[in-house]
Amino acid sequence: MRLELKNIDKSFGEKQVLKGISFAAEGGKAFGLLGRNGAGKTTTIRILMNVFPANGGEILLDGEKIDYAKVGFGYLPEERGMYPKKLIIDQLTYFAELKGMSHRSAVKSVDYWLDRLDMGEHRNKRLDTLSKGNQQKIQLITALAHDPDIVILDEPFSGLDPVNAMLLKDVVKEQIAKGKIVLFSSHQMSYIEEFCDSIAIINAGRVVLSGDLHDVKRNYPRNKLIVSSVCPEKIRADFGSSCAVSDNKDLIIRLSRPDDKQSIMKRLVENYDIDEIRVFEPSLNDIFIEYAEEQA
Repeated sequence: MRLELKNIDKSFGEKQVLKGISFAAEGGKAFGLLGRNGAGKTTTIRILMNVFPANGGEILLDGEKIDYAKVGFGYLPEERGMYPKKLIIDQLTYFAELKGMSHRSAVKSVDYWLDRLDMGEHRNKRLDTLSKGNQQKIQLITALAHDPDIVILDEPFSGLDPVNAMLLKDVVKEQIAKGKIVLFSSHQMSYIEEFCDSIAIINAGRVVLSGDLHDVKRNYPRNKLIVSSVCPEKIRADFGSSCAVSDNKDLIIRLSRPDDKQSIMKRLVENYDIDEIRVFEPSLNDIFIEYAEEQA
């Protein structure tokens, strides 16, 4: 599958919220939709899910106008939308039936996901008896129980401890392996960097950067080396002002020219006790800060 948003515009009254949003996401891969609060991410997601229409542009699936009667969406919202006083099994089954499943199929799928997420023992409990992290896992089941084609996860790791975060990672990888389109929206850049092949950064209603994440990083100047050594002070003394210390205590050596990379690496290895040396690439967090700053 290939999902494309082309030149999506949206206004609320006189305020234009989206200004020609375009990006594409592929099946079997994860896509990261990024932006500061108020940038237009949620509006884009709601238009994509046909919650309300765009004022302009089009949404295509495999080159054709998307048919919402034939395409299943699974959505995990950032803000929970379930009923705290209702039994978990009843409302999970209800939500699955709303997506077109028979009652028997809904119960079977919900029970599978409750067991898969280690939540089977809570089947007949009220939602408000669970911890925040376990409520997040229950909410996730509403996005997956009906086996959707496109999965949209908005801050999916919110409230999860490391063990449950690992469990969710495995579930997400399974969905990707099945060829589904998985779209992430999150401010936790480490997770986006771990999962997503491609990204789009929205700023003030426009896509200011998009593409393959590896290619985005490779397009930055490759004129710095990251060095880990048992003798950092000696290296700093020898390289002078071209050498600085990173936040995690590694050394950053700025090259006069990118072409000097091999000769500097050779000099380092031959003269110092080096544990690791590599070309510096910006983190997704660095890139996000650069492109998501306020625009004039």
